[in-house]
Amino acid sequence: MSSPTASTSSARQIENLIARYSHLVDEGDFATFGALFENADFVSGEVSLRGGKAIEELIGSMLVVHDDGTLRTRHITTNILIEVDEDDDSAEARSYYNILQAVPGLLPLQMVAGGRYHDRFERRDGTWSFARREVTIDFTGDTRYHLKAPQDA
Repeated sequence: MSSPTASTSSARQIENLIARYSHLVDEGDFATFGALFENADFVSGEVSLRGGKAIEELIGSMLVVHDDGTLRTRHITTNILIEVDEDDDSAEARSYYNILQAVPGLLPLQMVAGGRYHDRFERRDGTWSFARREVTIDFTGDTRYHLKAPQDA
């Protein structure tokens, strides 16, 4: 994976971080996923964690990994609004997400959850990273093959 270059705009680098989150969780790569939050907070409902290892452990304890090593999901992030403060090396983003899932022979393709992300980012040594992600769940569907223990929205 190449590093962002100086010619890549801050907003584009942040958008890449948002996309990387989705790819890593869908692929079941919880260690690299957790590393996105090495110096960050992750908040969802009553859960509030700090640091990559804690977040990696939480995600690993919650989500079903299927025989192919993935979650059989696609996290689709849309309507991304990014506001960058170049002087302060900080940014905020708001977006919507929908989680699609299909499990052959068990679950036809459908949306299993949807909601909103509210993110804060900081730039250190020229590199953007998550400072905080707040996840709000607005909708849930059939999560039997997504969550190890179904949870109320």
